[in-house]
Amino acid sequence: MTQHFLLSAQARSLSLKEIYKAGEDAAYKTFCSIRWVETDGGPVCPRCGCLEAYSITTRRKFKCKACHHQFSVTSGTIFASRKMDFTDLLAAICIFVNAVKGISALQMSRDLDCQYKTAFVLSHKLREAMALETKGMKLDGVVEIDGCHVGGHIRPANFAEERIDRRLARHQTGKRRVVVALRQRQGRTLPFVAKFESDGVDIAARVLKEQTIIFADEAAHWDRLAVAYPMGRINHRDAYSDQGAHTNNVESYFSRLRRMVTGQHHHVSPGYLHQYAGEAAWREDHRREANGELAGRALTLAMASGVSRNWKGYWQRAAA
Repeated sequence: MTQHFLLSAQARSLSLKEIYKAGEDAAYKTFCSIRWVETDGGPVCPRCGCLEAYSITTRRKFKCKACHHQFSVTSGTIFASRKMDFTDLLAAICIFVNAVKGISALQMSRDLDCQYKTAFVLSHKLREAMALETKGMKLDGVVEIDGCHVGGHIRPANFAEERIDRRLARHQTGKRRVVVALRQRQGRTLPFVAKFESDGVDIAARVLKEQTIIFADEAAHWDRLAVAYPMGRINHRDAYSDQGAHTNNVESYFSRLRRMVTGQHHHVSPGYLHQYAGEAAWREDHRREANGELAGRALTLAMASGVSRNWKGYWQRAAA
């Protein structure tokens, strides 16, 4: 019997033991080689682009010979103003990508022996960087579309006489959202957060190219897409698949998202749901890659991402 790739040794191409065994200098060189690929890790001034810089070895910084600007390998990235060691940052990325259903900030803070606040912000910065892979992307070919309700759970009262009809609008918490996902067969997944599943019609019009073939379930609001796109429909009351008509791929993504939210995070704020949905999409799209490749992808995206305006100084703003 053929062994599944994820169970093989090839899928384990990176480990925490290797990261800490290599040490801080090796981790620093890894950051340099990924930040400045064109110069094989040689510093490039982020302000003027000069290739010549003095090395300030006592602080792991550089001073540009042209404009005299001082910078580090993480200047201008989501890791700007970092206080963690490079080995800890690499370890955090390794832990993050190894968790196939996501990892809570509390667990990461315990693994790295850092504050919960540090792990929380670092995780969100990585999620923000991951979103760069599909930013502005449009799908074509064969695409499945569906929606998944997340959050807004109302706990029923213990006694039957005190229970309410949780389906009524006046009893809702207002925190329930719908993740509308468009998944290209053999391709990428684009998730969006909306108030209603029917909002997915306008979303599809924005992110789908002409002549894209769409597969959807029996929900009536998807009928509006048939005006502009060739469509296939599947009625889930009759079957989950019928001669190639199904939404099983996008349902697979929703399964990962539900398990992530329920099993790891337990509660996700509506304001940050788009980042968790994007993380689940990234994990689903790259699920058949070795963990070393995933860590390399995540680190490359993080170093290419600019300073996070949402997460830099997050706790300082929250305390104000």
